[in-house]
Amino acid sequence: MTHRPRLELLIATRNLGKIREIGESLRSLPLTLRYLQEFPDIPPVEEVGQTYKENAILKALSYSKHTGVFALADDSGLEVDALGGAPGVLSARYGGDRASDRERTDKLLMALSRYPGQAQTARFVSCMALAGWHWGEDEPYNLDAHVLHVSEGKCEGLIIERPRGNNGFGYDPVFVPTGYDRTFGELPAQIKNVISHRAQALAAMRQFLKSLEG
Repeated sequence: MTHRPRLELLIATRNLGKIREIGESLRSLPLTLRYLQEFPDIPPVEEVGQTYKENAILKALSYSKHTGVFALADDSGLEVDALGGAPGVLSARYGGDRASDRERTDKLLMALSRYPGQAQTARFVSCMALAGWHWGEDEPYNLDAHVLHVSEGKCEGLIIERPRGNNGFGYDPVFVPTGYDRTFGELPAQIKNVISHRAQALAAMRQFLKSLEG
């Protein structure tokens, strides 16, 4: 009886928070996880898509083609109703490409200060794309990578006036998920990694990855 080698999967992001969350979710699967830091010559992918799905697919396909391994990419954002759904797909670049998490959060709160006394409903949205080849194909370097699976997740909640908590990353300290009275910055990772937008997208992606081993 022959055994296939472990599937190599690139976590196609340089965001340390995302790497941690994705890695923890996939740790129990029979995968060999790879990271972009192992491929220093590969340029970043320009996120020119108009939707999370378009950007996730762009990144997954590009990194898979450049590295010759399966690539899992995430594109996610925060949509605030009072701001017409902004910052949305621009969440990671809100306030400029070099802005820190705190600077982006401060800009968001400044924008929302124009709507005092209004419940600031919002949601986190995540889309994940997996690119590669039909598991078992020979010589993947000679084949074009293609999209194998796409999954999405969404978490509704409210934006509060001041940051609370030091857990998580990004806008987590100002987002209170529906049904809770603590922000993602205050909730333990064990809870966030079950209810968050990315956790939902990852749960669906995990099921697909398991099917590849069948």
